Amino acid sequence: MCSMDSNTELHPASSDPALLLELKTRRPPSLLDRAGCETWSVDFSPDGAWFAWSMGHGIVWVVAWPLDSEEAQDGETDRADKSFSCGHPVWGLAFGPRPPKSTASARPAKKAPKGKNSLLLATGLENGVIKIWNVLTGNAVFDLHGHEGVVRDLVFPQNGTLMLISSSRDKTLRIWDLAHKGKKVQVLSGHKDWINCCSVSSDCSMIASVGRFDRMVCLWSLRSYTFIRNLTGGTQKTLCLLSSCDFSPDGAILATAAFSGSSWWIDLWDPYTAEKLATLADYFDDYGQNQISAIQFSPNGLHLAIVTDDRALRIWKPGDRRMTMQTKRDRDSNGLCCNYHPQGGVVATGTRDGHVRFWIAPRAVPSLCHLCRSILRHSISTHQIEALPLPKRILEYLTYKNIPECLKTCCSSDEEDLES
Repeated sequence: MCSMDSNTELHPASSDPALLLELKTRRPPSLLDRAGCETWSVDFSPDGAWFAWSMGHGIVWVVAWPLDSEEAQDGETDRADKSFSCGHPVWGLAFGPRPPKSTASARPAKKAPKGKNSLLLATGLENGVIKIWNVLTGNAVFDLHGHEGVVRDLVFPQNGTLMLISSSRDKTLRIWDLAHKGKKVQVLSGHKDWINCCSVSSDCSMIASVGRFDRMVCLWSLRSYTFIRNLTGGTQKTLCLLSSCDFSPDGAILATAAFSGSSWWIDLWDPYTAEKLATLADYFDDYGQNQISAIQFSPNGLHLAIVTDDRALRIWKPGDRRMTMQTKRDRDSNGLCCNYHPQGGVVATGTRDGHVRFWIAPRAVPSLCHLCRSILRHSISTHQIEALPLPKRILEYLTYKNIPECLKTCCSSDEEDLES
């Protein structure tokens, strides 16, 4: 088993068959249920070999994955668990890209090239500072200063560059160039209140951000660092809060989550045309009575993980009438965040009491149609697709406009089943 710190406990699966295992923190009774204990962010490294979680009180714990493996992966021997003391509560964290290993020479080098023996971890703190760590050495690399409020979310684009996007309660997003130690930075302003979450499209052309209180869903160009548009029509109620957003792996869908005092809903958008494709609450009336905290697409794009305060995890397949999976009700440990393993099959969720749970996620073999659509949409926009001389049914499938029809068909089938 992995070597857990004296402040952590590894618990096996409980009666919930979907729960794989749980990491719990050992705290003095005086600290239980107090502010500062929350797990606001969890993340897997790009190669899936490490897992990081903010365990509260300014501590980030990084463990080798899988947790029950003692074997070093890819010839590495430094696989010990590590803890990082950040000095302030950690609200966001993200693993940076890992430099590819050199295959130019089969002979062992006397000294590893600079930058090759590094895996970066960025941590966003309550005081606005972003601390960059080298996971393999356990050392702090440098700090990024500029935000004047809580750094709520951090994202590294998938293009392998040392670019970091941060969103903050100071109403701005910042794009840092870590290759220059963050000295080159772009500031994106436009939100009128706290920015709760940001996401980057798979082709690294767009950034999406949601304002918790200003009810704005903004799209930004990651190439020109300019504002593109604000998605409107997604806030069904006047008094609502936006909590999370995520691009599908092919970049063709942007999912946004919102909640009001009595309900939550998820909107699916086409980021290229600003068209709203579907609203989840329109078809799931019995699910919308609780606050939603986070959403994330699965690595293959077939499912969407949903964290709410009444259940640790729900998983939905866009186009289906019913939830693919939902855990047992548990109001004693509200979920705050979620993250898929890069290879799928496991979802990690962080809770308000500082614990982490690992869930067995549904696995599905993508159809050939889905794989072709994903590859095509990764590099072709909606406008380019619509310009092609294709039959209407194929165009609707490639642009995901068939999702509402699938939901209506499912609803009709359910009603027929009830009547029969």
